[in-house]
Amino acid sequence: MKTKLSVLALSTLAMLASCNQPKGDEASSTDADSSAVEAEVTPALTKVWETDTILTTNESVLYDEANDILYVSNISGTPTEKDGVGFISKLNPDGSVIELKWATDGLNAPKGMTLLNNKLYVTDIDALVEIDVTDSSSVNRYPVEGASFLNDVTHYDNKVYFSDMGTGQIHVFEAGNISTLADSVESINGLTFSTNGDIYGLDATGLRKYSMEGAAPEVINDVVTGGDGLIFINDTTFIASRWQGEIYLIKGGKEYPLLDTKEEKLNTADIGYIPEKKLVLVPTFFGNKVTAYELTY
Repeated sequence: MKTKLSVLALSTLAMLASCNQPKGDEASSTDADSSAVEAEVTPALTKVWETDTILTTNESVLYDEANDILYVSNISGTPTEKDGVGFISKLNPDGSVIELKWATDGLNAPKGMTLLNNKLYVTDIDALVEIDVTDSSSVNRYPVEGASFLNDVTHYDNKVYFSDMGTGQIHVFEAGNISTLADSVESINGLTFSTNGDIYGLDATGLRKYSMEGAAPEVINDVVTGGDGLIFINDTTFIASRWQGEIYLIKGGKEYPLLDTKEEKLNTADIGYIPEKKLVLVPTFFGNKVTAYELTY
């Protein structure tokens, strides 16, 4: 009798255990959901290195992939004064200095930078400056009529695009000629291009995609307003900085805070990026140094 009862009890337990097990697609779905949760990563920046305070009111950092170096623009004096004291520094990707004052000729308050056809294009108050990277003393200046505060600059398809924060315009430079892409864009600053030629900008409205045909800009994010530096990662992902000391990842239109250095009074101006290292390069403006952070997202 004991043996029969034991067998019956064991059979019942086995049936109950079997009923409680997820079956087929249900089990696979549970495993997939668990993996998806585990795969989620909170966007973050981790400090990797920083320079000494040898730079002077550094506003922008640009990575030169072909030569594996960094360019840093130094306003040095006042951002709006034509005092001739501005300069461009060359650094190694680890932050060590190659040449502190690599380019000085014709520079007052250099800000945004971009590289195109072996030329470094730099915005400087009311002119676009062209510097030959093989000979930093070879400089051309292209005055922009009516300009008051030229700021960020980028390029696509042999054209250089740059913003005037003072007049709210986006200008285009091609073969020595300057035209205007957009007007009346309040606080326009950071500019970047996607790989397929879409131009994005940071202005008082937030992050927007601009039209080459004159259509109204498309709002991507309306929280990160009044931004400074802008980096394109892919068609749905950007890194944006605010000069006051904030950096955000914008992914799928949603913003994720990455850094806040306002209490330390360290600015986060026109940021740069080294894609293969996922390294965000932060010019600290009055902090007089560049800080590098590894991005995870």
